[in-house]
Amino acid sequence: MKPFWIALATGATLAACSPVEQKPVAVTENKTATTTAEDPYLWLEDTDGSKALDWVKARNAESVNKYASSPRFEKLRDALLEIKDSNARIPFVSKMGNYYYNFWKDKENPRGIWRRTTFAEYRKPNPRWETLIDVDALGKADDVKWVWKNVSCLKPQYRRCLVFLSRGGADAHIMREFDLSTKSFVANGFTLPEAKLEARWIDQDRLYIATDFGPGSMTKSSYPRIVKEWKRGTPLGDAKVVYEGKDDDMSVSASRKHDPGFERDFVTRVIDFYNSETFLRHKDGALTKIDIPMDAQEFDTHREWMILQLRSAWTVGGATYPSGALIAIRFDDFMAGKRDFTVLFTPDEHTSLAGTSWTRHYLILDTLKDVVSHPVVLTPPKSGKGAWQPVPFGGAPALSTISAGGVDDDTSDAYFLTVSGFLEPTTLYYGTIGQGQPQPLKYSPSFFDASQYQVQQDFATSKDGTRVPYFLIEPKTMKNDGSNPTLINGYGGFEVSLQPSYSGKDGRAWLERGGVYVVANIRGGGEYGPRWHEAALKANRLRAYEDFAAVAEDLIAKKITSPAHLGAIGGSNGGLLMGNMLTLYPQLWSAIVCQVPLLDMKRYTHLAAGASWIAEYGDPDKPEEWAFIKTFSPYQNVQKGKKYPPVLFTTSTRDDRVGPEQARKMAARMLEYGYDVSFYENIEGGHGAAADNKQSAFMNALGFEYLWQHVK
Repeated sequence: MKPFWIALATGATLAACSPVEQKPVAVTENKTATTTAEDPYLWLEDTDGSKALDWVKARNAESVNKYASSPRFEKLRDALLEIKDSNARIPFVSKMGNYYYNFWKDKENPRGIWRRTTFAEYRKPNPRWETLIDVDALGKADDVKWVWKNVSCLKPQYRRCLVFLSRGGADAHIMREFDLSTKSFVANGFTLPEAKLEARWIDQDRLYIATDFGPGSMTKSSYPRIVKEWKRGTPLGDAKVVYEGKDDDMSVSASRKHDPGFERDFVTRVIDFYNSETFLRHKDGALTKIDIPMDAQEFDTHREWMILQLRSAWTVGGATYPSGALIAIRFDDFMAGKRDFTVLFTPDEHTSLAGTSWTRHYLILDTLKDVVSHPVVLTPPKSGKGAWQPVPFGGAPALSTISAGGVDDDTSDAYFLTVSGFLEPTTLYYGTIGQGQPQPLKYSPSFFDASQYQVQQDFATSKDGTRVPYFLIEPKTMKNDGSNPTLINGYGGFEVSLQPSYSGKDGRAWLERGGVYVVANIRGGGEYGPRWHEAALKANRLRAYEDFAAVAEDLIAKKITSPAHLGAIGGSNGGLLMGNMLTLYPQLWSAIVCQVPLLDMKRYTHLAAGASWIAEYGDPDKPEEWAFIKTFSPYQNVQKGKKYPPVLFTTSTRDDRVGPEQARKMAARMLEYGYDVSFYENIEGGHGAAADNKQSAFMNALGFEYLWQHVK
């Protein structure tokens, strides 16, 4: 039961993460300041200001003229767009009631359609789909460039849904109620204006609402501070307060678990990115705090069961459970004071737990061993404490990712299973636990000839002696002569793992042009669980950058490449990684692409949603913490007279999570110092930097073309 903002804060780069997007909220203490002796580019923080946008347009024109106007660029852009628009892609679905739902973008539907079909149709190569919402048509009717965010439908009838849309792709969005029986928006139904909001169904006539209720109702992190219960037909102003958090909290929210016969309401107070409090809400509105560690990585309930994944070791009930462990107990027993947990997973030096998923009778664990998937299925005991019995489950092909998830955890033990590798297009399987091997259901097409390449996993040794894994995708005929154009991608933050996955984009844009592609599993990520993440938190942040540099140095030592042919790419937190590669290890790189980045770590907590990441980086307003933060703040560390590699900064005006000002200011300062800097800012796209497939293809092609011109 992770809070809704987890995806918001970890998501979104063209290179490494999943996009989410909307309207910018650049928060500054002094709106009138345009320059200071320390920061002459404060005026670029005025997100929609005419002076700032004129600067953006001029830089965009320069970048397009230099890197995005040749026939070669257009060919690459069109090749990437062909992948994104391909009707042969797998339409992944979620089951609600008797239908399977999918959101789909293609050439005819650039903003996308929300649609559904039956399972009998879905099994066919070309299913018949019923369109429910056409986002392009809706945007045209409303005269708004809507971007689809999400949908939430009320169990078990799945008749009424809450639809979330954003302008241009930012995190802030609106909400409208939709009726699946009439396939139309509900007249005088539940609606909410644009904000960073969350809404959850209680029943057909009540919602939990966390949104901007007016002055003082949002936290410093720009998320809701107050959650209310709102009844149909009443003004929002009359909604009953359920819980109020503090101004310095990250967010609050409430939700109902609709497990038949085990309905429960929960309130979550998110203190910071890694600490929260969860309360059980009773029918009379009273709250009982659930006595679990505040830094628990995951808390969830399924029918009678409660599972808890630990971020730190926990001693309770006479036993100590280690960091990264998954433990279980009956929820009612726990609330009655019992603490006799059953251990479901214990990590070791090579393994970690990446996620969990329920079916009606089973729990699926997604475990990793040296970043490679090994799924496990467990059967809860029917009575008493007992043991959770393992169920046979097929393993993943070598160096691939396998992910299994229950289709409908209320009614069946069916599951979808996806298998993907760097050179193996994704295959979707369907099966039922206990009923033999899953059968292939859908195949993703091959977008490049993978037979020419091979994948291997290797380990570099970081500055402190830590072994850092990385994946290497290379031509089978490659010679180790130091001349191979090589691109390294990394992230290293927020416990996000970079696992093997198929990418037609990387294949067409990099491998087929003769390049070598590398994915670095550096500390700060979640590849080895909490310990891997915590090793690069706050004052230890430099460990992540030492790891990435160590991978580069290992590739150079093995003569796979050399600095003259080595590039790096990353976004968001990975953009901060790129900024530090630029300022701390410039000698290693021929070029860097830095996407939707964090770069000004002195002011990041006062910009967009930056205050929500203090638990990851530290608080620069505290002198004792700025002392270590300044060692990895690229905007403060860039200097005149250095030999920096060429760099391309990309961002989005509609990014209200990191904000475009970070990339703008860094580019402006480096241009002032006379460095080879390019910049491109997409007007739409939010933190994902693209609102549709065409924009995404352009942004990706720009990054790859820039790198290729410098590293080939």
